[in-house]
Amino acid sequence: MESEKPTPAPRRSSNAEHYFEHFLFGSRWILAPVYLGLVGAMLILLVKFGSELWHLLSHAFSLSESEIIIGVLTLVDVALIMNLLIIIIFSGYENFVSKMDDLHSHHDRPEWMGHISFTDLKIKVIGSIVAISGIELLKSFMNVENLSDREMAWMVGIHLTFVVSGVLYAVMDRLQGKGH
Repeated sequence: MESEKPTPAPRRSSNAEHYFEHFLFGSRWILAPVYLGLVGAMLILLVKFGSELWHLLSHAFSLSESEIIIGVLTLVDVALIMNLLIIIIFSGYENFVSKMDDLHSHHDRPEWMGHISFTDLKIKVIGSIVAISGIELLKSFMNVENLSDREMAWMVGIHLTFVVSGVLYAVMDRLQGKGH
């Protein structure tokens, strides 16, 4: 019969190590102002959205159909970016700073909040970038007469790069067994 090796006693940390680890753990709060800054960026985007909406409303009868479509696509673009910022703010704060325990029972709390891992966040960011790039490309196609073939080729190439990168990232995530 083999004798089992005794489990070593847990290593006792020094006071210096204890304080250093607590200092490192507390340093996550340095991110809090970053998330607050992203809320400020959303306010700037809200001003941009309001400005574009006002422009569309005040010139609705004088703008061409393509100009109205480009304006609406700009509104959609801003909305997508603001949605992306919300996802980044909430999930980033909960993953890296602190859990929002007081809000778990709030009736308006989104279902996904608190369940998005860092990997899920990266997939959502890449997906949003592809969508935003697609909208920008569509806006360019609506204004194709003002762009050179070279500019359009670069825009298509950049968009395809985002699409391929997103697909490859999702495939890598799936191969690692973390995909849903």
